[in-house]
Amino acid sequence: MTTLTLPSPAKLNLFLHITSRRNDGYHELQTLFQFIDLCDELRFTLTDHPDISLIPEISGVDHEDNLIVKAARLLETHKKTQQGIAISISKILPMGGGIGGGSSNAATTLLALNTLWKCDFSLEALAQLGKQLGADVPIFVFGHSAFAEGIGEKLTRTSPKTPYYLLLKPNCEVPTGQIFTDKYLTRDTPAIRISHALKLEGHNDCLEVARRLYSEVDEAFLWLTQFGDAKLTGTGACLFLAFESIDEAKRVEACAPEKWQTWVCRGCNTSPAHDVLNQWIASQHT
Repeated sequence: MTTLTLPSPAKLNLFLHITSRRNDGYHELQTLFQFIDLCDELRFTLTDHPDISLIPEISGVDHEDNLIVKAARLLETHKKTQQGIAISISKILPMGGGIGGGSSNAATTLLALNTLWKCDFSLEALAQLGKQLGADVPIFVFGHSAFAEGIGEKLTRTSPKTPYYLLLKPNCEVPTGQIFTDKYLTRDTPAIRISHALKLEGHNDCLEVARRLYSEVDEAFLWLTQFGDAKLTGTGACLFLAFESIDEAKRVEACAPEKWQTWVCRGCNTSPAHDVLNQWIASQHT
């Protein structure tokens, strides 16, 4: 049976400005997305029966509510084969961390099944499909660092610096909905130009709300600011700090309290999922 194994990377929001609130409840924003080489791994195996299976199931998430299964269902009616798919996942990206783990898993599933099921969607069309699953799904389908506007789906390809990062997750999960519905969230930050964004002149409007609601985020932020310009990614809970060398990042990581999860990773301007998928496609034609 044909099997395709892909990394499913995390992302960072190098800044996040909320510029307005729309009538439908969504927020207009500006952000700078960059991938990091911290990844889940998804394995896709074509099967002789038409079912969609996922192993292991995510604890507390119904099978049909899982974004991986929802992504597969989106493509199921477009497949040009009778084969089903068996999906297995090796999960290391934390939930509720603001690093896009669920959205990345969904996008990786779209990319894999678009190939395996011969759906032949363009990346643009696949990203439009992915938007139904969540505002962060299109960036993972797009596969390159980008300046984003709208609700996060209007993407302009960019290439920010690729430093090493210390990524830190305090012992809590921050629901996106809680942050975006908080009455104290700033919703009128003036728009900035891409050139200013690439100079990292922005901030994260969600930071102060997350710090106020979650003492664990506040404690971790204050600790990390001892070493530099600490930032929150997405709506939290993960915080990060950029370093020029991996040794510097590991030196600070070694000082972190054991109660927090930490990772040293590298910024990537192309998605590791796209890199591996392109190599796999090329190997099928040799």
